[in-house]
Parts: sequence; C-alpha cells; structure tokens
Amino acid sequence: MRCPYCGGSETQVKDSRPSEDGAAIRRRRVCPDCAGRFTTFERVQLREVVVLKRSGKRVPFDRDKLQRSIDVALRKRAVDPERIERLVSGITRQLESAGEPEVTSEAIGELVMAGLKGLDDVAYVRFASVYKNFREAKDFEALLGTLGDGLLTVGAEPEPPPEEPEPDAPPRRRAARS
Repeated sequence: MRCPYCGGSETQVKDSRPSEDGAAIRRRRVCPDCAGRFTTFERVQLREVVVLKRSGKRVPFDRDKLQRSIDVALRKRAVDPERIERLVSGITRQLESAGEPEVTSEAIGELVMAGLKGLDDVAYVRFASVYKNFREAKDFEALLGTLGDGLLTVGAEPEPPPEEPEPDAPPRRRAARS
C-alpha cells in the first residue's frame, strides 16, 4: 500500500480489526519513510461489476462514488452512520450477487432511491430531484405524493387545528391604559 503523504511503497500495518458491521477489515498503517499514519479498509468483493451509463459508456462499479452520492443526499440529516454504511453495503452486495456482469446506472439509482425512501424522506427527495432531473415544481409534487398521506400537497392550505371548547372561566378584562 502506498503512503498517501510521501508516496512510499513500504507501509506497515500497525493494527487490524473488523469494522462495526463486520463487512470490512479496518487497518491502521504507518509509513517508515515519513512516519505518516493512515487507515485503509479491506472489503469482500464477490465479482467485478460494470456499470452501463446512459451515454452507453461502460465503467467499473465504484463503491466510493455510491457512498459519496448517498452522503450528499443525507448532508445535514440526523441519520446514524452505521445505517448509511449498511445501506451502501447492502446495495453493493445486491449488485455483486445479482449474477449479472453489467448493471445499468438506472438500476443502481432505483436501488438507492428505494434505500433512501426507507431511511430518510428528505434525502430521498434530494436524490430523486437530481437523479430524475426535475425541472419544475410539479415534478416534486408528483414525487411527494408517493411518500404517503402524511405530507401536504404543494399549494394546499394547511387545515386549522380543531377549536377546543374553553373551560368555564371569568371573562378577561383588559387593563386600562393611562
């Protein structure tokens, strides 16, 4: 493993342990040349997956790119990092175990949307707005309709809360101002 600081090729492993979800090995490394310390992760890869882009271009599947796009959708959202890691690992495992050497970028986008829908509604809408290339407010309105009955439709007035009967109390008097 090359040192990210000085480019030295002889780094040493100082500590290895399983990651939180047990799907990876976390290795703490040190460079003998510059004494720089860094962490690497080792994960199981069942098979090479090639992504077929909309343009027709074929590129190797990149787990880090998937992680970054999910992180962008979840930015400033209170979601446990372990749940995010499980989502990324689950999507990756699904793609690798599907048995297909090629997968379309649309299929990956649909898997991400399904995962985000169960994780965080705001992140789901953020991701969908970019993935589906929304141009108008009605695109958002249609998507919000798929989230459930608990959301207001765009442009609808919120219903006022029901009025509660007031308890028997003496009428209030306003203080006179002088």
